[in-house]
Amino acid sequence: MNRRRPRIVIVGAGFAGYECARTLSRQAKGAAEIVLLNPNDYFLYVPLLPEVATGILEPRRISVSLTGTLPGVRLVLGEAHDVDFEARHVHYTDPEERKGSLPYDRLVLTVGSVNKLLPVPGVAEHAHGFRGMPEALFLRDHITRQIELAGATEDAAERSARTTFVVVGAGYTGTEVTAQGVRFTDALARQNTGLRDGPRPRWLLLDIADRLLPELDERLSRTAERVLRAQGVDVRTGTSVKEATQDGVLLDDGEFVASRSLIWCVGVRPDPLVDSLGLPTDKGRLCVDEFLNVPGRPGVFACGDAAAVPDLTRPGEVTPMTAQHAQRQGKVAARNVAASCGRGAPRAYRHHDLGFMVDLGGLQAAANPLHFPLSGPLAGLVTRGYHLMAMPDNRVRVAADWLLDAVLPRQGVQLGLVSSWSVPLDTESPEVARVPGGPTA
Repeated sequence: MNRRRPRIVIVGAGFAGYECARTLSRQAKGAAEIVLLNPNDYFLYVPLLPEVATGILEPRRISVSLTGTLPGVRLVLGEAHDVDFEARHVHYTDPEERKGSLPYDRLVLTVGSVNKLLPVPGVAEHAHGFRGMPEALFLRDHITRQIELAGATEDAAERSARTTFVVVGAGYTGTEVTAQGVRFTDALARQNTGLRDGPRPRWLLLDIADRLLPELDERLSRTAERVLRAQGVDVRTGTSVKEATQDGVLLDDGEFVASRSLIWCVGVRPDPLVDSLGLPTDKGRLCVDEFLNVPGRPGVFACGDAAAVPDLTRPGEVTPMTAQHAQRQGKVAARNVAASCGRGAPRAYRHHDLGFMVDLGGLQAAANPLHFPLSGPLAGLVTRGYHLMAMPDNRVRVAADWLLDAVLPRQGVQLGLVSSWSVPLDTESPEVARVPGGPTA
């Protein structure tokens, strides 16, 4: 890296891409040109997105400036749509629909993931995902609007439908959205004169699995279910959606639930760019070796949700699509990119998970830091402490919002900045709201 300034292009600024860029900028110290290609100028701290959707945190609190926190890294705004491996160029489209191309000496693909779709009639038309900031802002307005419309109507059936919220998928995202959502709607209903004497807003959490959080320890699953049921959530495992309409959802057990709100949290799939590259994949994720190299493509690395990274702690398996793995893979990718340029030695990716935590609203949480099970307020404090440590920036602002939420009433105002049309479920770019004249998906 000292003989010539190679250009290192990182595609995507999620957990893996951001950590890779930050680590490389510290290691290179000007000896390499580091270019970060991303549709937005911020890194989104996704674990706290449910708190944005329910009025606890303001959007900028979890949006970390790329140019402000990555010194020595050149940001190029754009979305990659093709890679020419022979010519070593990344082709992209910028926010003004102009085409561009970035030559590279080393390439790191960290394009992340998008909403996972299932072939259920009506879901693409009537459900909304929860992957990016536009979807969170839409959901915040949508929930507020439904409560306000419910308080204004004299039709009991319409009021019931507007105050019924159906969440499909009881993994991390679905569980946390439900936990925060039920507290949000309870607060809005208490403030609404037309709903004060009526029944509480209703939340349903559905999953085809036989328990909540099936990827976690059963003790955490039981804790999460107990807390959610105590909050009034109708938890239904072994249940899914058979059909979705504008008036509600038909469950696979034959029950029709009248609702205006279907929130789709069934999981994620690798970014569609992966399929277009013509490289070997494993369940849609790019095949890489333990050093995060893409086989047969010298100088090309991949990590995060887009890559099937061998899990050396569980031979024969690949690492799960979690922020914890993505962030650590980003660091290893940076080290191995530097090694490929002659600085340092490459290192295989090996990481034993440090435990997981699920925010269940207020000070309630389920956590197992270092595999020690916790629940209740102590787990809540540990969870919030972990998020503050994990965030690259904005810690004081996030803590201030948490403090204000603890002592002040929740603000229920719909700004109407993101429409339903702008955030379709079937989109290749959940982090970018659709605009008139732009791409349709």
